[in-house]
Amino acid sequence: MMAPEWLDTQEYPFQPHFFKTPAGNIHYIDEGMGEPIVFVHGNPAWSFEFRKLIKEFSKTNRCIAADMIGFGLSDKPTDYSYLPKEQAWNFDLFLESLSLENITMVVGDWGGPVGLSYAINHPEKIKNIVITNTWLWSVRNDWYYQAFSKFVGGPVGRWLIRYRNFFADTIVRSAFGDKSKLTPSIHAHYMMPLSRPEERKGSWVFPAQIIGSSDWLQSLWDRRDQLQSKNILIAWGMKDIAFRKKELNTWMNAFPQARVVRFEDAGHFIPEEK
Repeated sequence: MMAPEWLDTQEYPFQPHFFKTPAGNIHYIDEGMGEPIVFVHGNPAWSFEFRKLIKEFSKTNRCIAADMIGFGLSDKPTDYSYLPKEQAWNFDLFLESLSLENITMVVGDWGGPVGLSYAINHPEKIKNIVITNTWLWSVRNDWYYQAFSKFVGGPVGRWLIRYRNFFADTIVRSAFGDKSKLTPSIHAHYMMPLSRPEERKGSWVFPAQIIGSSDWLQSLWDRRDQLQSKNILIAWGMKDIAFRKKELNTWMNAFPQARVVRFEDAGHFIPEEK
């Protein structure tokens, strides 16, 4: 596959790889050697989000970052459900194909539920977990998420995402604590993979599923004890408008042994800002 014209191959100088799933081809990068670090993105990000970390850690570790179906350089079928549990199923297939051990899992946003579902189902393969701004439990009774999910995942939000790329444009911009880190060039790398309306279904399904997938999310949270023995680092952007101090406290109460690093001047996209 040729790199798309909009991709800055100096900023993102990685060889493409592909894994076939029933939903389509998952694009991923696989750089370096050593114990594996697996990076899991959310909406509307892709493996590009982790490029700085991969450049550094691939000197000592095998770094793997996949683009979920519907994002980045992966296929974007129009007839796929894009439900989070289906994304997690594809991710499980992908990681199992690599036969990894002693994994360090780095997750954020929807990458939290998708990546940690793998960790919960295969705890024997997980060594360390890095949790950036995300969640893993039902928020169906939280008015804050009810309002966001109803608007952004409802008819108006779907229209804005489909026809105005609202999530990759406006919401991404608002989610940065330090706006200077989101240069026009970097922002373009979040916009361009979703440049056509028919490519944006994944981006508008996820917001509705913040509430719609409550049962699945709660089923994962109910099994969180599978992660208690792992080394856990919580790296949290305190200026995030999506996952706040309240959600950080939930993680800390659930995993009191975790090391916590707070970035007071950072927002939602920790790998970009820090």
